[in-house]
Amino acid sequence: MALLSEWYGIAGFLVGMVIVFMLLGIPVAFAFLTANIIGAMIYMGGLDAMPQIVVNAVESVTIFALIPVPLFIIMGELFFHTGLAIRVFDALDLCFGRLPGRLSYITVVGGTIFATLSGSTMANTAMMGSMMVPEMTSRGYKKHMSMGPILGTGGLAMIIPPSALAVLLASLAEIDIGKLLIAGVLPGLVLAVLYSILIYAQVKIDKDAAPEYVVESTSFGRILLALVVNVLPMGFVVFCVIGLIILGVATPTESAGFGALGVLILAALYRVLSWNVVVKSVAGSVRVTAMVLLIILASSTFSQLLAFTGASAGLIEWATKVDLAPIVMLLIMFGVLLILGMFMDQVSMMLLTVPIFFPLAQTLQFDLIWFGLVMLLALEISLTTPPFGLLLFVMIGVAPQGTTLWQVAMAAAPYIGCALIVLVLLILFPGLALYLPGLMVS
Repeated sequence: MALLSEWYGIAGFLVGMVIVFMLLGIPVAFAFLTANIIGAMIYMGGLDAMPQIVVNAVESVTIFALIPVPLFIIMGELFFHTGLAIRVFDALDLCFGRLPGRLSYITVVGGTIFATLSGSTMANTAMMGSMMVPEMTSRGYKKHMSMGPILGTGGLAMIIPPSALAVLLASLAEIDIGKLLIAGVLPGLVLAVLYSILIYAQVKIDKDAAPEYVVESTSFGRILLALVVNVLPMGFVVFCVIGLIILGVATPTESAGFGALGVLILAALYRVLSWNVVVKSVAGSVRVTAMVLLIILASSTFSQLLAFTGASAGLIEWATKVDLAPIVMLLIMFGVLLILGMFMDQVSMMLLTVPIFFPLAQTLQFDLIWFGLVMLLALEISLTTPPFGLLLFVMIGVAPQGTTLWQVAMAAAPYIGCALIVLVLLILFPGLALYLPGLMVS
């Protein structure tokens, strides 16, 4: 019992309970809630602590800063259900002519655009997989050329705004939501460029990986018209989300509202807005939002337990006494996230690590916006790490029958390498993440 009174024993006990409950198949939020109740009974005075825990938990989900979550989600749902996303891909298809590996490039460019309009990694991957994989397979593309770009750009929705997970992370860590959202713009675009360079290199090394095929020639006028009609208007929505925040005209909540309104206006102008589309979009948004709020409620209590018992303070004190350079501590935390990503989903990882990592990052004098983006990058990579990377299973669901987890994981591996290059760039040039937030008008 003496072990359970030390900070490391308390932390191990609380985290261990959560892991055991999840291994037993209990949903993430309820696993945390159960561990919170047991922990409160042991460390916070038993039943007497329950009313205060309930009050604190309710306060954690009744804050204005969380409103962007459902708005970003409904924006992506509308974009998907109205078919506006397909219009973007059709327009891009005209632009790449007979470029070797053209469908892979279309996936990267289209997926990056969709990432700025959806905020959902699963929606990004599922939509591109169902649209592009059958076409690329029929054209003789090898699996790493068809599935790799989709897995890579699917995860971009976690970094490029509007990212619902970035809002959740900023809320849990109590950092500026708008700055974290904007911080992901430049690193996300750099990542997309690295993906394109990778595709170019893969085609150069193995021309049979993406066989050329006859493409009907298209006039410049037709290409320009397609871009103006089907792609340029999407820039209006992107401006509503990103531009208004940078200019200081709107808060993240207000920009999320403008973004959702922008998609509604475009859908009405294109005459693809219907009552059925609205119902499906709202229903999808409500399901995801309810899950997110329940998770935040459970997480807030878990953070309070760690703080009340001294586990967080003990870990920070230990970490500051260890004679390791801050960059080494950063890489250790990054590595922990990658290891957790092999077995857990991203929300569970955030719930476990945010209460510990962010106080530690502050002690190490890291810029918390920069650190938040580094953490998002680790979460993105973990989406495609076997055996339980979520996007791997989404891809298997839309890939040709007989596709194995190993094949999907190998297709994703070079794109994980690109993400690690971005990590190095963020460490060497922090301004890559902090430049745009620094331009924000307060």
